[in-house]
Amino acid sequence: MSASNAIKVNNYQRPIDLIDIANRNAVAKQGEVKGQSFKEMFSAQLAGERNLSVSKHAHQRLFSRGIELNDTRLNQIADAIDKAEAKGSRDTLILSDEAAYVVSVKDRTVVTVFDPNHLKEGVVTSIDSAVII
Repeated sequence: MSASNAIKVNNYQRPIDLIDIANRNAVAKQGEVKGQSFKEMFSAQLAGERNLSVSKHAHQRLFSRGIELNDTRLNQIADAIDKAEAKGSRDTLILSDEAAYVVSVKDRTVVTVFDPNHLKEGVVTSIDSAVII
């Protein structure tokens, strides 16, 4: 990426290559299979293996905030959902060292994701419990 194509975005302080983003969008559209995007296939895979899904909004937050969900973290989130469900929770905040996840316990869906910088606002609404992992 050359310096002439890069733009600094104040909120994230990392260079953005607009040409690279445009090319990724073109490749993503070519990569759709029978009307399903990669995100939809990924969510379906998660739902099948771990009985856990990730909303479109949460996917966007994960990508924009540079948060990765590996198998270990997904298992921890699934275990946290099980704990919250056992206590009768409906919507829970799952706190980890790298991020916070708002989860619909009934649907077993990650609704949104916060990184530590966005948690500094100090208010998370529409939850009835919290689980620390």
